[in-house]
Amino acid sequence: MLERAPKLIQAINFVVRINSRDINFHTGGGRTQEGSRLDQSSFDIVIVGGGPAGYALALAAGLKGKSVALVEKDKVGGTCLHRGCIPAKELLEASHLFKSTKNAGEFGVNIENVSLDFSRTQNRKQDIVDQLFKGLSGLLKSRKVEMFNGVGSLIQNREVLVNKSDGSSVSLLGNAVVLAMGSVPKSIPGFDIDGVNVLSSDEVLNLETVPKKVVVIGGGAIGCEFASMFNDFGSTVVLLEVAPTLLPGCDGDVSNYLSRSFKKQGIDARTGVKIVGYSKTESGLRVTLESGEYFDVDKIVVSVGRKPVTETLDPSSTGIILDSKGYVVVDEYMRTSAAGVWAIGDIVNTPQLAHIGFAEALVALGDILGEKVMPIDYSKVPWCIYSHPEVAFSGLSEESAREKGIDVVVKKDPLMGNSRAKIIGETDGVVKVIAKKGLDGKAGEIIGVHMVGPWVTEQLGAGYFAVNWGATVDDVAQLIQPHPTLSESFGETVLSLAGKGIHLG
Repeated sequence: MLERAPKLIQAINFVVRINSRDINFHTGGGRTQEGSRLDQSSFDIVIVGGGPAGYALALAAGLKGKSVALVEKDKVGGTCLHRGCIPAKELLEASHLFKSTKNAGEFGVNIENVSLDFSRTQNRKQDIVDQLFKGLSGLLKSRKVEMFNGVGSLIQNREVLVNKSDGSSVSLLGNAVVLAMGSVPKSIPGFDIDGVNVLSSDEVLNLETVPKKVVVIGGGAIGCEFASMFNDFGSTVVLLEVAPTLLPGCDGDVSNYLSRSFKKQGIDARTGVKIVGYSKTESGLRVTLESGEYFDVDKIVVSVGRKPVTETLDPSSTGIILDSKGYVVVDEYMRTSAAGVWAIGDIVNTPQLAHIGFAEALVALGDILGEKVMPIDYSKVPWCIYSHPEVAFSGLSEESAREKGIDVVVKKDPLMGNSRAKIIGETDGVVKVIAKKGLDGKAGEIIGVHMVGPWVTEQLGAGYFAVNWGATVDDVAQLIQPHPTLSESFGETVLSLAGKGIHLG
């Protein structure tokens, strides 16, 4: 790989070999814009997008001593840090604490006149985001990652043009280019995001007050989190999902359990519905279903997924292939169809999760450096949904296992009997373990672990390891689970599958 140079002599052509592929690489400084010379710099790796995938690769490459340019149009940290994972989970924690405080009398803790100062809630959220942003910026600086603030566009032959907010431009040349532009919220016909009446996740996380009545459209992970958050803050919530169940694609028992729990909490969750549109009324907004039923609310939240930011990619000039939904097509090593260019994170059609972006960054970097890389098995990645109750899972659902023709043994353990769950006053939950059935008819390899309940996002680790290491129920049954803990429910469920149950048959 080429070492970094400040400005290279005009019109010098190099040929570099990356992963046994010859790539013609022009490093001249002859590009002009409005008659002026365009500055140009060369790096080992140029990364477009400073979200979790992009900054993870930059940090890891910096540790390897590589010269790295990181292009970000907004703030490093991307959606996850500023408009997604971090602020959303802080507000979810605040809402859960508010609800728990109101119910503190069950523990003999008498608190009168519990109220919510939402401005302080938002200030705390922003303080956390700012602290993490400052820490991340400092870490990138310490790894000698050079930041470029602006919109980066891949031109061709591993050249990235950065258009800055002040109108100036700079050209970056990389031995390798990694695309990580992320994603933005999607909308649906008749519900254009206006930031006032119809909100995406971006606007929800910056609300100044909690709406009294809200409709959340979309019963996926984000929609369920928002419905739970608003409900815990005291809003009247209607959750609408076009699919037959909440959390489409999730294990059926888990989805049904969450639906029942939402109903007990007062969330009006409707599935299999078709939404016609909305109109303004004297008192607010009216959302109407095809059936004629309607809901009068203050705000509408659209949570129907996210779309990749790939509008700046021109396939004809870059050689990048996009699929029908606009995602960049990559192989198992995150290589695109263009030589010397990789793509990671939300712009590829893989689970749009920050930790998946981290993992893809390491795969791409390893491939760039010529290291032996283990591709990601996306069927076994961990999923975490921070609703109340939480949902966490890894591996195949019971339905998907049976669709694949796998003969399975299934065991479910309700949290009602878990002593720690009773202590904290949250017994709403279940642990479900799915194992292959052996020739002897007994449970063998664990292929799926699915959980609903308090703090299951923190408990999934053992199940995730079991699924990814191909552990059998007998392997896991030998492990001692601490008592009393929420996590022992997983161990108890596996013990039961192994025919060694104590509390479970």
